[in-house]
Amino acid sequence: MTTGLQKDAMEIQQPPGQWDVPPPPSTPPRAMTDVELRVHKRLLWVGGAAYPLRNIARVYTFTLRPKRKEAVFRFLSRTGIILAVAIGLSIIGGLISFASSSSGPYESEQSSSGGGLIVLVWICSGAALIYFFVDMLSVVTAPSHYVLAVETAGPSTAMVTSRDPQHLDRLVGYVSGALENPDTEFQVTVERLTINSPTNYHFGDSVNMYGGSGNTGIAA
Repeated sequence: MTTGLQKDAMEIQQPPGQWDVPPPPSTPPRAMTDVELRVHKRLLWVGGAAYPLRNIARVYTFTLRPKRKEAVFRFLSRTGIILAVAIGLSIIGGLISFASSSSGPYESEQSSSGGGLIVLVWICSGAALIYFFVDMLSVVTAPSHYVLAVETAGPSTAMVTSRDPQHLDRLVGYVSGALENPDTEFQVTVERLTINSPTNYHFGDSVNMYGGSGNTGIAA
C-alpha cells in the first residue's frame, strides 16, 4: 500500500544524474529608456537608425548642458518688454480716464473704460510674466547629460547616454575599433537621450535626436 508521502516522493523523483534545481528566471523586460547600440555588417545601429561605418567622422563623449544663462537673459528681456508695454498702455488708459473726468460727469463711462483697460493690461502682463518665469525655471533646473556622440560626414549626429559615464567612455574605444576593423561586431545596451526641448541645450552642431519631443530627424 502506497502512502501519500511515498506518492509525493515518486512524483518529484528526477532521472539519474539530475538535481532538483528551480528553472532559470525569465529575462526581465527591457526598460523603455533602453536602446541597442550594435555594430553588424559594417553598420552602426542605434536603435532603429543605421549609420555606415565608412561615414562616421568622429566618436566622442561630452556633457550636454542646458542653456541656463541664455534662459535667464531671455526672461529678463521678455520682462522688460512686457513691463514697457504695460506701462505704455497704462499711461494711455490714465490719459483717457483723466480726459474723461475733466470733460464732465456725463463722461464717466469713458473714464471707467480707461480704468478697466489698465486692470486688464496688468492682469495679462502678470500672466505672461508667470508663464515666462516657469519657462525659464524649466531650463535652469534641467539636468545635464553625459552623452556619447557619433558624428557622421553629413549634418546629423547620433547621441546616447548612460547612468555609468565610464560605460560610454569604453564605448568610444569599441566604436573606434570597429572603424579600424570594419568586420568587428558587438552589441551593448545604452539609454535613450530624452529631453523635452532640444533648443534649450548646447549641441554645438546640428543634431538629430532619437527620443523626446520636438525633435527632428532620426538619431539617438
